[in-house]
Amino acid sequence: MKVTERSFARRIDLTSLQLFVAVCEAGSIGRAAEREFIAASAISKRLAELENTLGTTLLYRHARGVDLTPAGQALLHHARSVLYGLEKMQGELSEYADGVRGHVRVHASISAIVQFLPEDLGRFARQHPQVKIDLEEHLSSDVLRAVREGAADIGICNTAHLGHGAEALRAQPYRRDELALIVPAAHALSSREALRFEESLDFDHVGLHANSSIALAMHQAAAQAGRAIRLRIRVTGLDAMCRMIDNGLGLGVMPRRAFELMRGHSPLVAVPLSDDWARRSLGLVARDFATLPATARALVRHLCQAPAPGTSDTPGMPAAA
Repeated sequence: MKVTERSFARRIDLTSLQLFVAVCEAGSIGRAAEREFIAASAISKRLAELENTLGTTLLYRHARGVDLTPAGQALLHHARSVLYGLEKMQGELSEYADGVRGHVRVHASISAIVQFLPEDLGRFARQHPQVKIDLEEHLSSDVLRAVREGAADIGICNTAHLGHGAEALRAQPYRRDELALIVPAAHALSSREALRFEESLDFDHVGLHANSSIALAMHQAAAQAGRAIRLRIRVTGLDAMCRMIDNGLGLGVMPRRAFELMRGHSPLVAVPLSDDWARRSLGLVARDFATLPATARALVRHLCQAPAPGTSDTPGMPAAA
């Protein structure tokens, strides 16, 4: 008799699946019985019931042990997946029993992660030790996509990317930053107090990922000036950009505060860009802030109220120079 999906789900027995996997791994019912501390006859009975439920033979039984039938091989694959999923579920749920009272998934741009989130999330974690935060770094466009598709509860990125698909998202202000041109100390532009990005186009550049918000803004500015960027190399991180610039491979554009945090003893200089697009707003993004889980709403409140670096109590303002 063919089993319907609903009756199968009700009749399948997890203990029988575990014993089936044990028999497959041990190669015989007897050895599996010793390993699982259960009578061999009890395992045989459960396997027979499992075969009856599925309506097919799972094992070839012989004097030396057992071999899998094609149906048995298929079941072994799925049984392992099911049991692994249960173990993963148990591990995650055990965090609640151990005191973790919430779980927030956050996707953020590298600018937010380098400049602001270590301090802000650190304070939140100390105030809410029972909340687990999963933080992933992505391009701003990918952050928005993840929030739209439900892969992240909260996104933190350049809100200039909110254009397409913005109707499905809500945003709140988080921080502001400013971009600067990073040059070697001996470079001809290093003594400038500020400059327009167009003035850097006579020199080689070290660029970020082509789809990063900084790279897109740079290429748009160059196109408006009727010029092309002399891009010598692309890197995926701000630290790598600094090293490339330090070794004479070109100039680069990055958030000024990020440069100040990571430059160390490197003989590089940050020259502020006077272009309007170089002053950016980083925002918190969600599909609907009101319907977020309580722990996610608590994190949003914390991030909105946290003082900006270099200030006493004013969120959303740029860091002091």
